[in-house]
Amino acid sequence: MVIAAALTVAAVAACDAAPEGDATSEDAPPVAAEAATPHINWDTCPALAEGASRDPRLTCGTVKVPLDYRNPGGEEIEVAVSKLPAAKSHDRRGVLLLNPGGPALPGLDTPGVVAPTLPPSVSAAYDLIGFDPRGVQHSTPQSCGLDDPSLAGLFPYPASDGSITANVDHARTDAERCAKNAGKKLRYFTTANTARDMDRIRAALGEEKISYWGQSYGTYLGAVYESLFPDRADRVVLEGNVDPTKVWANATDNWGKAMSERFPDAARVAAAQHATLGLGGTVEEVTRKYLALADRLDRTPAPVPGTPLALTGSMLRTVTYSLLLHNETLPVLAQFWKAAVGLADGTLTEADGQVLQQVFTAPPPTPGVPADNQATMFLALTCGDAPWSDDVDEYARRTAEDRAAWPLTAGMPANIWACAFWPKPIEEPVRVTDKGPRNTLILQNRRDNATPWEDGLGLYEVLGERAAFVGADNGGHYVYNQGSTCVDEATVTFLTTGRLPDEKLDCADVAPQ
Repeated sequence: MVIAAALTVAAVAACDAAPEGDATSEDAPPVAAEAATPHINWDTCPALAEGASRDPRLTCGTVKVPLDYRNPGGEEIEVAVSKLPAAKSHDRRGVLLLNPGGPALPGLDTPGVVAPTLPPSVSAAYDLIGFDPRGVQHSTPQSCGLDDPSLAGLFPYPASDGSITANVDHARTDAERCAKNAGKKLRYFTTANTARDMDRIRAALGEEKISYWGQSYGTYLGAVYESLFPDRADRVVLEGNVDPTKVWANATDNWGKAMSERFPDAARVAAAQHATLGLGGTVEEVTRKYLALADRLDRTPAPVPGTPLALTGSMLRTVTYSLLLHNETLPVLAQFWKAAVGLADGTLTEADGQVLQQVFTAPPPTPGVPADNQATMFLALTCGDAPWSDDVDEYARRTAEDRAAWPLTAGMPANIWACAFWPKPIEEPVRVTDKGPRNTLILQNRRDNATPWEDGLGLYEVLGERAAFVGADNGGHYVYNQGSTCVDEATVTFLTTGRLPDEKLDCADVAPQ
């Protein structure tokens, strides 16, 4: 899972209360929608945010899907779909559906982002298909009307003394906002229903099967799809993986350990620049200075000039988490730490101020999309896919233990979410098993702070002989096209020939950046 790096104060998104009527037969198992084959009329794509760009070859359309697959003749919603056609060739195999994760990241422009990383052999084999998952961006967007529309606001760091009292109040308020403003229909915006939407997209494209490439949360979506529709999944690539046995209350169990393993990569970058950054000359020194700074900002936030923000320990940790997702942003992270020290000390330089401005500048809004759309859908998916405990005392106990064990994450991974106050899910989580064809390639980095190594191994264990595992001795959240020829060749070979490695593959050839 990914936390957005931008931390902004924004106005509450306006949202009319949704109708409260439930769809029928809530406790019955989902059934296939009895409907005519869906169709897509390809046309221009929706307007972009100011300053954003798009591959000019991309076309877009919509597919109508049931809000509730238990009631296929009832209310319909629209899912926005995009297509970047395969290069003209006799080697076309079919379509490659893409999902960038999140949860709740939009995907309409993902084909244009992925295409430049693919060799001609893959570009000739597949139409690249993107989509905004149900409820996200241009696919019947949802809004809870949250006070803080940023995704970062959903990740609860305890108070400076370790108390979670304020977190409990915030979680309850977010759940109440969603119940009031988004209504009961939000309960139907789940991963299982998104996977069913994917099969409607397949049918609308006129394909018997679809290949799929999912990253981060998208790995869980892909695993759910190939569990619900094993005969319709062709070649499946899952990158930066979610353990399907931990969805979602236990999904953060390994975050503290993962952060302790990833953080030194950035600390080494900072230590190499000790003469200019002054953060310490060793990994240990940088780590001690970082922890002391976080504790100091917990107790005394530092106002950020020119903004209504004050830099807190939680903000420091959230930006750190976000910039650790990419190897290429580690130098920026080191500069951010220096700027944060200067801000706290009252010695902020002009260059440091520019770094803070870069980190805290909000991305421009996407026309027609509520400000809190991603945060709303993040909650809808993580809270609506599977049940959570409502035992506040248990969250407090686990948070204290996690805080003591893993200082870098300060107890956040075990803390209470709005899910503790969420309605019961409409169905049980889809069971992912080892039953099905051998058609899945798992890509996993050794030092991934968002979806840890252990979680990739967990998915591999669940899928068993259905999957092959390619591990990279690398940091960050992204595996393909990150400097390992071993990883890239295994991925391209699978997509073009269907051949998977016979044994677990360890790639140690990552080129230094």
